[in-house]
Amino acid sequence: MSDDYKDSQANNARQISAAEWQARLTPEQYRVARTKGTERPFTGEYWNCTDPGAYLCVCCGAPLFDAADKFDAGCGWPSFTQPKVAANIATAEDESHHMQRTEVVCSQCGAHLGHVFPDGPRPTGLRYCINSVSLRLERK
Repeated sequence: MSDDYKDSQANNARQISAAEWQARLTPEQYRVARTKGTERPFTGEYWNCTDPGAYLCVCCGAPLFDAADKFDAGCGWPSFTQPKVAANIATAEDESHHMQRTEVVCSQCGAHLGHVFPDGPRPTGLRYCINSVSLRLERK
């Protein structure tokens, strides 16, 4: 994790308190986006959505993924081959639950989005497996 990312996340954390996040978000959004939870597979609003548009961070509105890069991975969560704006995505090693994974977070506000795996389709070979509740679709 870069020092710039850590500094940005620390500054954002100082600007918005947990109580403020709880007031802005639904309980499920807060649990997943702010405390690194995970929604149950095949239950989120966007796991099988095919509408065109841009997926934004539910916390800060940063553009994260484009619907054109979404694919059905069969995992029960929205999956994307690449970010819409690479600078709005940051990653960190996640060793929770006795697994080694790469966590995906919004670089603008530090919201937990999901994980990225190296088993996606071409051209990137990546699968950004993202919680629906961490996203808001801005339909075209």
